[in-house]
Amino acid sequence: MLGIIMAGGQGSRLMPLTATRPKPMVEVLGRPVIDYVKDAMVEAGIHEIVVTTGYRGEQLQSHVESWSDPSGPVKARINQEATPMGTAGSVGLLRASIQSTCVVGSGDAVASFDIASLLDAHRRNNAKVTMALWEVENPSEFGIVGLSASPEGEVDGGLREGFIRRFLEKPRPEEAFSNVINAGLYILEPEVFEHIPVGEKFDFSKQLFPTLLELGWPMYAQTIDGVWFDVGQPFELIKAQSTLMSRYDELPFTYPQGFAENDGVLMAQSVVCQGVVDNAVLGPDCKVGEAAKISASLLMRGCQVGQGAQVVHSVLGVGVVIPSNCIVEDCVIGDGAVLDSERRYIGEKVEHFS
Repeated sequence: MLGIIMAGGQGSRLMPLTATRPKPMVEVLGRPVIDYVKDAMVEAGIHEIVVTTGYRGEQLQSHVESWSDPSGPVKARINQEATPMGTAGSVGLLRASIQSTCVVGSGDAVASFDIASLLDAHRRNNAKVTMALWEVENPSEFGIVGLSASPEGEVDGGLREGFIRRFLEKPRPEEAFSNVINAGLYILEPEVFEHIPVGEKFDFSKQLFPTLLELGWPMYAQTIDGVWFDVGQPFELIKAQSTLMSRYDELPFTYPQGFAENDGVLMAQSVVCQGVVDNAVLGPDCKVGEAAKISASLLMRGCQVGQGAQVVHSVLGVGVVIPSNCIVEDCVIGDGAVLDSERRYIGEKVEHFS
């Protein structure tokens, strides 16, 4: 079975982190976000994986090649878009390779996908499409999905599994007929790709799936358990890492090699820390000086935090330098930035500063 991971987006809302990397290569718990859906596919027995790439695809190529083990079962490669094709359009470029049921997932979400369970539901219900869903408290920021117990039935807002009968993007409170949303992972039959135009930008949720619904094709959906994060905003990274660490024992995730967790702090073994760290992740080769304080933050590889400095609820890209006694709160700092020791940074996005 073929697994396809969509990883072509730029991630403009994650700037300045994505000025130097594609969105799926942003890290959560010391690992690129794309690894989470890849691991779910491998766990389900999918050993052939294609990653659709666009923005800074060369970084993804190098990373995806590392998944393939000459002595193991996983074969992975990328398919680079010449121009942005949309979610369905990018996958449609692979139609010649799709001869049987395939699994398509988003490379910029962290979720506890049980793909084996979704495949079972797909087959039991003779569906052409099966979609993973996630339950939210406030659906107004998402595209909601209406389900029925039968292919021709009425929408029942209380269902968490069933046949898809309706879609609605970003509903007002009075319009919301459910609070389950598209979680960005699909089981698809080959004939679905006949409805993706060749050479055109085309979207799964906004164009393809509503078309199939109008045609009366059976589409099924199942709500996942555990966690789901669309890391589209920098501070979602902090929220995700905190949740994943606090629920680590019940989730199907592992910490990367060379990292160890202790009392809510995940730290690479190469970190040199003389300060106080709480609820944070520190990547390889980070250095934290005496009396420095780091709380609710993410520090990527090679960051330096000087003596007496404070980093609170912030995301630091690769190689960021925080001088002694500098204060950084609610900030996103891009790769290689060197901050000014004479300033206090509150709620800023810094791409480069020296």
